[in-house]
Amino acid sequence: MLHDIYFYMILIYILMSWVPNARESFIGELLGKVVEPFLSPFRRFIPPIMGMIDISPIVAIFALRMAVFGLIAVLSYVLG
Repeated sequence: MLHDIYFYMILIYILMSWVPNARESFIGELLGKVVEPFLSPFRRFIPPIMGMIDISPIVAIFALRMAVFGLIAVLSYVLG
């Protein structure tokens, strides 16, 4: 499903931060253009732990999963 693809894109984008210059590659820039608009609101409210560990992608993935499950619940209730 689409939310699974987005989940994997976020995960790959996070893992790319561990590889030097990976985010400056074509794939890294492409993923950044897709993932950063979703992550930026979470980064505004969740500061990095000890100044370097960013947990906002974890919270963003959790929020994405909860939104999908909520939407599925509402649609199953409405559609029968």
